[in-house]
Amino acid sequence: MTVEAEAGRLGDDADEPGWEVDPDDEWGIAVIATVGRQLKLRREAVGMRAGEFGAAVGYGEDLVYKVEGGKRIPRQEYLDRADEVLDAGGLLSAMKEDVAKVRYPKKVRDLAQMEARAVEIGVYENSNIAGLLQTEEHMRALFGAWLPAYSDEETERMVAARMVRRSIFERSPAPTLSFVQEESTLRRPVGGRMVWCRQLERMLELGELRNVSIQVLPTDVEEHFGTGGIIEVLKFPDGTAVGRTEGAFNGRPVTDPKQIRILDLRYSMIRAQALTPRESRAFIEQMLGES
Repeated sequence: MTVEAEAGRLGDDADEPGWEVDPDDEWGIAVIATVGRQLKLRREAVGMRAGEFGAAVGYGEDLVYKVEGGKRIPRQEYLDRADEVLDAGGLLSAMKEDVAKVRYPKKVRDLAQMEARAVEIGVYENSNIAGLLQTEEHMRALFGAWLPAYSDEETERMVAARMVRRSIFERSPAPTLSFVQEESTLRRPVGGRMVWCRQLERMLELGELRNVSIQVLPTDVEEHFGTGGIIEVLKFPDGTAVGRTEGAFNGRPVTDPKQIRILDLRYSMIRAQALTPRESRAFIEQMLGES
């Protein structure tokens, strides 16, 4: 991503590029510890001190120690520069693939893995644009508005994690994706008018995909089955499914067929109350025309 390329050569540890390792992610900790040991062994093999190496790759000495100690996740450009400085012949750069898998929080990776296996995904959102539909600018505006405020590093990590999930739209065979958005989520100009317009345009673009259905639930609907909050249902090739809603099961993911049927019923009723995909498209186009 461009945010990684623009990370720059920073001396203040609070701003140095890299992310903390998720303490609950055992596999991620093992991967980063292995990468750190390899970097340290390579550096020591060529007789470079940590400070000298840091200066050569353009990062602070403290970050070098943290990466080598498995306390910090190195970004891709760090590994590329290390490979060049230590004349590793591509061995250090090759670790980018493994590092890329642990850059995101475990919960996000688990979700992305489920989305990658799903053949059908249904999402109802009543407070924000669904994450899979968001533009990068919209994401940043949302994260920037939350309190207590996230650090720049936390924001970049969450944006990167959400961006990687968008690969679902390029999957083959393509899964069936349906989204129902409350009208209010479309009318809120998150990030300002230009960001808002681009977000609506993005939804129109995705709505043109044959496997994607986007519907709008008007605010003036009297009988509303979505008052319990968001609903997400993912269905897999073997007939199993996982779902979640804020209004039942303590908001936790569920897999029991009876509970999935409840979520399916609620989501089906919400879809029935919403505008059709064609009507929803016209609705969004009208909003853009009024902007």
